[in-house]
Amino acid sequence: MGRKAQVATVVAVVLLLGGAVAAYAYDGTRKDTIANGVTVAGVDLSEMDREQATEALSNQVLAPQRKPVTVKFRKEEFRLPAKQLKIRANIDAAIDRAFEESREGSLPSRVFREITGGEVQAAIPVNVAYSEKSVNRFVKEVADGIVKDPVDASVAAGPDSLSVVKAENGYKLRDNLLSEQLHTLLDKGRGSRTLVAKVNVTRPTVTTSQVAEKYPTYLTVDRSTFQLKLWKNLELAKTYTVALGAAGYDTPSGLYTIQSKQVDPVWTVPNSDWAGDMAGQVVPGGSPENPLKARWLGVNGSVGIHGTSESGSLGSAASHGCIRMGVDDVIDLYDRVDVGTPVYIG
Repeated sequence: MGRKAQVATVVAVVLLLGGAVAAYAYDGTRKDTIANGVTVAGVDLSEMDREQATEALSNQVLAPQRKPVTVKFRKEEFRLPAKQLKIRANIDAAIDRAFEESREGSLPSRVFREITGGEVQAAIPVNVAYSEKSVNRFVKEVADGIVKDPVDASVAAGPDSLSVVKAENGYKLRDNLLSEQLHTLLDKGRGSRTLVAKVNVTRPTVTTSQVAEKYPTYLTVDRSTFQLKLWKNLELAKTYTVALGAAGYDTPSGLYTIQSKQVDPVWTVPNSDWAGDMAGQVVPGGSPENPLKARWLGVNGSVGIHGTSESGSLGSAASHGCIRMGVDDVIDLYDRVDVGTPVYIG
């Protein structure tokens, strides 16, 4: 080899060695810096050192997790304090991984990548841990707080009126869905901390349109006006004048039903002082001594609706608790009313 060739070789070797030393030195300056393109939990940590990366992840991953979670349903709100969740995240481990990804590859490849502005395509997750028991307790709290049973349509009866109480839907929390939403929110660590509860609607058994079918016949008794009203399909069909219990023998108030029906009823005389010598006797139906004329509609034990021959007592407080009607009226009513018909006395 000639002298010039030797010199050229030496120069080339020196340059290579110098370049290697320079590359090594440059690479050493990058060991505490995260490479371009590295993200952790969606946060870009390019060109950050450990302190900067820790601060960025704390602000964007942990800080949102320190806020309470709110679940709304109509005008109600349920809040889960962050303290109860006991949030934990492996930020340090994720940053360690970010540095490992930044140092992947050979020294020449790393230097070339840095010099040419290349990136490391690394998306590193952060594992967020929290109290599953707290989440489950919260879901149950929300479920218990918003559950509502459906309300069947019904009739609100007064002494001289009927009105329909409308049916109402019930609802039940879709607890599995809420649990999934909470886990997704807490796993991601970001996003709105307010969720809207979703429910399943439960339908009433008796709808408003069906209530008339449930109550084809209804009776109301007004003790202040001595009137019995017959309602058919919730519409007033007929009004009768009746006699009610005298002072001390008041006709009981409340909601009852027709318990029994009888033509020419037998009268079992009560063992009461007012019955005198007849107390305890059984008087056949249709006999002159029997005050229960023509028909009997049992309402409440010994109290019932019956015909009377004392038509002059109608429109007054004259009975021993029963509801007296004119004979023609009680026969008319008897054929219109079935056992089980509601009777409201007020």
